[in-house]
Amino acid sequence: MRTTPTTLRAPALAVSALTLGLTALAAPAASAASPSASPSPSSSASTGPVTTAGTTFLTAATLAPGQDAKVAASTGDYLYWAFAASEGQTDTVQVTVTLPPSTDRTGPQTWSVELFDGLRRRQSCTAGPQNATAQQGSASVALSCTLRQIRSWAEPWSGDPLPGTYYVRLSVADVPQQDLGLAAQVQLHVTAKGGADDAQPEGGSLKAPLVPPVNAGATAAAGATAAPAASTTRAAAPVEPESHWYSDIFSGWNTRWFWTLAGGALAALAGVAGYTLTRHPRGRRPTGPAPVPRQTQAPQPDPYRS
Repeated sequence: MRTTPTTLRAPALAVSALTLGLTALAAPAASAASPSASPSPSSSASTGPVTTAGTTFLTAATLAPGQDAKVAASTGDYLYWAFAASEGQTDTVQVTVTLPPSTDRTGPQTWSVELFDGLRRRQSCTAGPQNATAQQGSASVALSCTLRQIRSWAEPWSGDPLPGTYYVRLSVADVPQQDLGLAAQVQLHVTAKGGADDAQPEGGSLKAPLVPPVNAGATAAAGATAAPAASTTRAAAPVEPESHWYSDIFSGWNTRWFWTLAGGALAALAGVAGYTLTRHPRGRRPTGPAPVPRQTQAPQPDPYRS
C-alpha cells in the first residue's frame, strides 16, 4: 500500500521540474524582446537641440528643461522660444550668434535678447550683456540675460516674475539696410539654478501658473454631446428698431446733407451776430460832425512894462 503514493509522486515532480526549466528559459527571451529594455526613439530625440524658432509669441518653439536650440536664421527676423520656469529658480539665457562672413556685411550689427513672462510683460535682466554690437570684422556675438528669481507669489500691481511660461525674443536692434536677409546661425542655451526651497517670500501661493492658453478655439472632443440650447432649437425673431417721425430725416444719405446745411446756416448766423455786436454798438449815432469847443487864448505878457 505504501508503494502507490511513491509511484504517483515521481511523475508529478518531473512535470514540475520541466515547467520551471521552461520558465527560466523563456524569461531572458521575454526581457530581450520587451520594448522597455531599450530606450525609445522619442526619448532620445527629445534631448536633441531644437532646430526651429517661432516668429511671434503664438508660434514660439518650446524648449524642454536642459534642451538647447540651434537655428539657421535670417538677419532682421524676430525669433521666439518658450520655456517653463518654476518658483525659486533663477534662469539664465545665453545666446551665441554666428554672423555672416565679413565680406558680405557692410557695417556693424547690434543684436538684442529679451525675456517676457506668460502675460507678455517684459522682464528686466539682472546680469549679462542684453545688447551687444559686433563690428564688421567680428565673426560672432554673445548675449546673455539672467532673470530675477521666480517668486512663489506677488502683488497684482507688481511685475515680479512668477511661475509659468517665459518667452525669449532675439532680434536685430541696429543693422545696415543692405545686410538685412543675410544668413546667420543662432545657438541658445537656457540654464536654471535653485528650486522650490529657495522661493522667496514665503507666506503666499500662486493660484495658477502664468501659462497662456495654447488651445484657444478648440472644439469639443469627438463623441461629446451637449444639451441643445434654446437658440439652436428655435431662432429668435429679429427685433425691429424703434422708429419716430424724424427717423427718415436723420437716416441714410439725408444725414450728411442735413448736417452740412444746418452747420452752414448756424455758421452764417453766428458770423452776422458777431459782426453786428462788434462793429455797430448800441445807441443812436450822431447825424453830423461833433461841435468843436471854443478855445481861449491866454494873455501875453507886455515886454515894455516893468
